[in-house]
Amino acid sequence: MKKPTPSSFLRLWFAAALIAAGTACSEPSNTPAAATPAKPAAAAPVAASAPAASLGARITAEIGDLACDNASQCRTLPVGSKACGGPAGYLPWSAKRSNGELLARLAAEQAAAEKKVNEKSGMMSTCSIEQDPGATCSAGKCVLQPRGLGGTDAR
Repeated sequence: MKKPTPSSFLRLWFAAALIAAGTACSEPSNTPAAATPAKPAAAAPVAASAPAASLGARITAEIGDLACDNASQCRTLPVGSKACGGPAGYLPWSAKRSNGELLARLAAEQAAAEKKVNEKSGMMSTCSIEQDPGATCSAGKCVLQPRGLGGTDAR
């Protein structure tokens, strides 16, 4: 049996957030229908607050289809908040289709909401630092770079 990885937990958390939030986005997005985030890099808190989950759904909707023509259009977005500080992981996004200022604002709101939940619940973590893996364009979509292949985690 394959051991679950931290990235699989974050993908499950985002999927649960999307299901829980449904179509509760209060503002229309300038992007096409939401796409599933590609390989987030780290585990998210076990229980997220409703505001954080709703913000996660809005972030995913704003990221949209991740379309790109070249790697210069691909960026990473730090998302969530670890109990010891720093982002819980990273999502790829495309400057070709998404509003970077809006994404940064939504991600900051989500991190603040998760930080508040973590502090209130006494959440603990391993205090490991999530490195930004960087993003690249692959088959016309922005994706996170594999660890050690050009991201900031490369040595």
